[in-house]
Amino acid sequence: MKRILFIKSGLFGDDSVSTQIAQSLVDRLIEKHPGSDVSRIDLDEDDLPHLDAEEFNSWTASADKLDEKQKALAARSDNLIDQLLSHDTLVLAVPMYNLGIPSTLKAWIDRVTRAGKTFRYTSEGPAGLVSGMQAYLVFARGGIYRDTPLDTQTGYLTSVLGLMGIEDVESIYAEGLNMGGDARDQSIAGAMARVEKLFAEYQKELNYAAA
Repeated sequence: MKRILFIKSGLFGDDSVSTQIAQSLVDRLIEKHPGSDVSRIDLDEDDLPHLDAEEFNSWTASADKLDEKQKALAARSDNLIDQLLSHDTLVLAVPMYNLGIPSTLKAWIDRVTRAGKTFRYTSEGPAGLVSGMQAYLVFARGGIYRDTPLDTQTGYLTSVLGLMGIEDVESIYAEGLNMGGDARDQSIAGAMARVEKLFAEYQKELNYAAA
């Protein structure tokens, strides 16, 4: 049984390619782990505002010194962190907008990546506080950017998840979606095939362990 947190960051809801591929991945997770629970966040609908100084300061001030507004601001981040920590599997559906991640996803990251909550500073540098979590990153892009300097998404998300202690990360890519011809269909099919291969490999590992 898995506790899956599925986060969608596309502008187009269930029509987003990243969402469709990620949903396929979630379906396969449920198939492999019957009885799994899935929590879904649609960041486009949740409309998290950009982080500002007032909200940031609400995290560091003493609780007894917060007014009602500041308590509500602090609770926004606390609730998102509690939600993240209550799951063992994270699935992020990530389209590329203007060579970056959606700003809504950045707003979520800014609230769950918090010193003292999901990571801490040590004399040897930051150390993650999130353990035992697996992450799947599903990328959808109009052009082809993987393994080039223009892929600003993979390194950033892998690093920020690693900062929190989430180091078991698998990435799936659908690229060239706006390049015309058969590129779109072929890329989506390739990403779906990658999902199937991941879970075929996982099933082989289970069979081997049971033998």
